[in-house]
Amino acid sequence: MVLAPNELTLSELTLSHFRSHKLARIAVDARPVAIHGPNGAGKTNILEAVSLFSPGRGFRRASAADMARRPEALGWKVSGVLQAGPQVHEIGFLSEAGAARQVRIDGKPASQMALGRVARVLWLIPAMDRLWIEGAEGRRRFLDRMAMSFEPGHGEVALIYDKAMRQRNRLLKDHVRDPAWYGALEAQMASSGHMLHQGRVRALAQLEAAQDQAETAFPAARLTLVHSDRGLPESEADLRTALGEGRAGDLRAGRALIGPHRSDLYGVYAAKDVAARDCSTGEQKALLVSLILANARALNDLNGAPPILLLDEVAAHLDADRRAALYSEICTLGAQAWMTGTGPELFEELGGQAQYLHVSERDGVSEITAL
Repeated sequence: MVLAPNELTLSELTLSHFRSHKLARIAVDARPVAIHGPNGAGKTNILEAVSLFSPGRGFRRASAADMARRPEALGWKVSGVLQAGPQVHEIGFLSEAGAARQVRIDGKPASQMALGRVARVLWLIPAMDRLWIEGAEGRRRFLDRMAMSFEPGHGEVALIYDKAMRQRNRLLKDHVRDPAWYGALEAQMASSGHMLHQGRVRALAQLEAAQDQAETAFPAARLTLVHSDRGLPESEADLRTALGEGRAGDLRAGRALIGPHRSDLYGVYAAKDVAARDCSTGEQKALLVSLILANARALNDLNGAPPILLLDEVAAHLDADRRAALYSEICTLGAQAWMTGTGPELFEELGGQAQYLHVSERDGVSEITAL
């Protein structure tokens, strides 16, 4: 397949002592990648390695030490060749003996946030299936990853806010009452908190537009950003004032009771006007697929290229018609989607539009065979 001018493709991937893979080399083109094999063979580990090409800790949010192959635990390395239209980047990740991983882009040390300027990677994994029925923290993380896909700097803003909030919470727990200790931290929380909120609002607007403009077999989700009972001040100045005025209550609670860390994402199955948390398991899965596809379409409109998609056990809770619809949308979008499933029959609808890998396990080592 010839690479389109703005297409984003991970064309080569090498894993060394990463999870169950002692040494694996994968070469693929821009078509979807269908990975099948028995449970426990190491399929998801391949997708986790690809997720490292996006800012953060990967889709399992694991420590570097946890990614090392056992029992050796010698350290690990993941590297790949990323083709973004005419540009080619060599990206590598290295962790030695459990140390924090190092990132290199084109042979030079780089930060996690720099990855967001090179690649866009979206994922849908089984752990997200409970998104609508678990705590608000997971939904905020879900929304922030979407916001970061549009604006890579959003991740750094979130880190700045979280650091300032944790420092202020430490003062609160230590019952420090001197206002001088709080001023700078509250100013930083107000500045970064306002930007964090605005980034989320923009992301929701882009997702809504992408859903409205598409005819799809997947149900549209109506999303609303909601806040704690005290609400969220609209401006940076108002947020700073609210933090100062709420200091007495925060001292009693030992934590900040107002701010974007108290926000939540409320979803509704639009056609049925039913809260996502009250939908069936299959409907909740379909809503998640719809949002990931909307995110991908919005990025394609914004950047002229779709993101790389990681869809782990994507066929779970999808019937044959919706499976076919998903594959059709992926191919129409032109995205390189890395997908896993237990058997090749789950990808029959793709036919020759995809490339296939079989993963097996022998003597505790994952083996990959191109079909």
